[in-house]
Amino acid sequence: ADVKKSRHELCVLEILLDHVKDVDFHPLLEVTTRIGDSEIEAVDVLNESSCALNGEYALVLIRSIDQKLRIVDLQDLSLGKDFLRDVSQRGLQCQVLNLRSSHFRKLNLVGEFLRLHTLNLDYSTMLSSFREDCFSSMPNLMCLSMCETRISNLWTTIAALSKLPSLVELRFQNWICCNDVGSSGSSVGDGQTGPSQPSNASHLEMPPISLNLLIELDVMTEQAIRNLLPFSMNQNFQNANEDSSDDSEVDFSIHLENDQLDSSHSAPPGWNREINLPSEVILWPLITGFFSCFVYSILWGIKATSAALSNQNGEESTEGAISGHVADVSFKYISEHASPICFEQHYREFMIASIPQLRVLDNLPIRNIDREMANLTFFKHFERLPYRRSDKESVVSILQKREIRAIPSSFRTQKQMPMDPVGKSQHSYARSLCAAKMGSSAWPYMHSLSISGNDLGDENGSFRPRQFEYHPTNSSLMVFGTLDGEVVVVNHEKQKIVSYIPSFGTMNSVLGLCWLKHFPSRLIAGSDNGSLKLYDIQHFPSTSNGLRTASSVTFDEFDQLTSVHVNSTDELFLASGYSKNVALYDINSGRRLQVFTDMHQEHINVVKFSNRSPSIFATSSFDQDIKMWDLRQKPIRPCYTATSSKGNVMVCFSPDDHYLLASAVDNEVKQLLAADGSLHLDFQIPATGSSQNYTRSYYLNGKDYIISGSCDEHVVRVCCAQTGRRLRDISLEGKASGSSMFVQSLRGDPFRPFNMSILAAYTRPSSKSEIVKVNLLASSECNKEASSGGSSFPFNSMGG
Repeated sequence: ADVKKSRHELCVLEILLDHVKDVDFHPLLEVTTRIGDSEIEAVDVLNESSCALNGEYALVLIRSIDQKLRIVDLQDLSLGKDFLRDVSQRGLQCQVLNLRSSHFRKLNLVGEFLRLHTLNLDYSTMLSSFREDCFSSMPNLMCLSMCETRISNLWTTIAALSKLPSLVELRFQNWICCNDVGSSGSSVGDGQTGPSQPSNASHLEMPPISLNLLIELDVMTEQAIRNLLPFSMNQNFQNANEDSSDDSEVDFSIHLENDQLDSSHSAPPGWNREINLPSEVILWPLITGFFSCFVYSILWGIKATSAALSNQNGEESTEGAISGHVADVSFKYISEHASPICFEQHYREFMIASIPQLRVLDNLPIRNIDREMANLTFFKHFERLPYRRSDKESVVSILQKREIRAIPSSFRTQKQMPMDPVGKSQHSYARSLCAAKMGSSAWPYMHSLSISGNDLGDENGSFRPRQFEYHPTNSSLMVFGTLDGEVVVVNHEKQKIVSYIPSFGTMNSVLGLCWLKHFPSRLIAGSDNGSLKLYDIQHFPSTSNGLRTASSVTFDEFDQLTSVHVNSTDELFLASGYSKNVALYDINSGRRLQVFTDMHQEHINVVKFSNRSPSIFATSSFDQDIKMWDLRQKPIRPCYTATSSKGNVMVCFSPDDHYLLASAVDNEVKQLLAADGSLHLDFQIPATGSSQNYTRSYYLNGKDYIISGSCDEHVVRVCCAQTGRRLRDISLEGKASGSSMFVQSLRGDPFRPFNMSILAAYTRPSSKSEIVKVNLLASSECNKEASSGGSSFPFNSMGG
């Protein structure tokens, strides 16, 4: 240290934990506790492979270094869960923290990290979400890398990153360039690229390009660059036993192989691991790497293969590679170690528009023109707040304005007319309150409906819900049918069973449920074995445990039933199923009036009456057609036919019957004019490429918004029904690492704005499905203790 000081060199002590054992702890601790008084200026604690040292000893060593701690570079597999939990809760005094392959599931770094300017969580393949305040104690964090994690939700990610005022460089993937010989991304035949290790080596030697030339790129070049950025693809992650762990922050239930923890998994290329990172330097850290080669190639006229990236229509494409040719030299531009969030539509624009201070994203510098284009794209495809509100307002401010009848300020600053012009609508203040509440948190309050057979005296009983419906007039009631043929009416507010109707061996999976509107105690239930019954939950005897069963009327069976629906006057109902036919029933007489045959070329999955006309109904079929029918015209031929590009899973009317919402396989969701079936709005939800990805969509808040979910995905999307812009994504996460969830069905709450319920299930057949209640106007962090009996919810078959 004295020699280094005399030469004006930085004196750094490196402590390598790889071969340190517990017996070495005490003498090493004597050294670290005296470093503060020595000439050593900085200490780096490194762990490149497995570590035999006890995790508690490692923590004591690291904390004893105190203010001279510079870099902590660890992989936590051998240090244990307690080590990670302690670091999360108490923080560290280091400047660079590299937790390679960490076992965080939900990031919760709430301790003090006041000196931290670089955080690297690459290859943390269990990391899928954030706690709301996980970055609130990192005021100086400038660089953050989370490549090859499971982060996927744009909204919660931005909400977490917004707590980082100094963040200027962010990475969820590595965009690199390489030639065909000696590329870092190894070739895997036919131009496909496989996973590779990050490398600090330069892949191409090309003449430097000036920043002035870069800035002078015209709009066409700008768009060409944008078209080559992240694309849609499916990512498969390793599943684990869902019962292996309930720890929502740290999970060691998946053990990675040794080669996944190789020391080469250090910092991605371009990351400076030294102490001093002035902001003037990190703005263009990689301009001589991928980006200079990239722009150089474009300027020489490389015709970018936009087909190499998936387009907005969700077509399949070459995976992660773009090829070009300049002066007999082949170039390949590869995205390496990308997290799922990179494949979200308009990911780059969303990030740039939402983090104003960001200057580098995924190795690519952000210029003024990038930011302008990102803001335009964001405004076109996304809503920051519901009902086109532009500014966040406090609830108190809105209530004060309501008392003095003042026009909400957001209306004065809007460039685009809001849904309720100039605040004259009777819904104006209610919508402003919704916007204020939703803007306060990106983490909605979610909890599972806690209803089990224990309420019936069955200690081992648990329901397996398959279909559910809100009551049309009583805001507290909901009915669900089970895979075992049971029909259960519950008070979902108090989470209590109101009425229980056992299967009696006559019902299989209940796929069709519909309340009567003018007789609110009655409902129609239909099962997949064809059984159809009308239940009246008011006129029934009490059972021994105080619960009441329902009296019933049995109708003629409809084989392989998938859907039932009652008309607006409660006189008729329709049934459809795995056939081309639809049956019409008279509710009063209990008779089947007629069977309409061959209405489609393939089976009719869902049939829906309009909300106001008792004779108008629509059918959706896997023959790709939506058809409108009128009973007054004896439905021999439809009023009109609207065609989708894929099989239709379902259709429903808007509450005022102005629109039809049609959902076809793999996220093809469109809104049609009910009058003539013409296209009103295509929501352009990205496709996954799966022919089994059955999509269901319903209206929310009347006809203001729609919610859409699919059985191969763990996300529910909320979109504006007038513009198609996405307001929010709701992610479902399993209770254990790697346990996948999917959306089996969903409904918007007809009484509460931005409330809904989702029927969600694990992919494992042995796991039970759950009805998850979601309140977008309440925060998950603020309402954990408010859950009345329902557990906090961390997060495929046919029918509606």
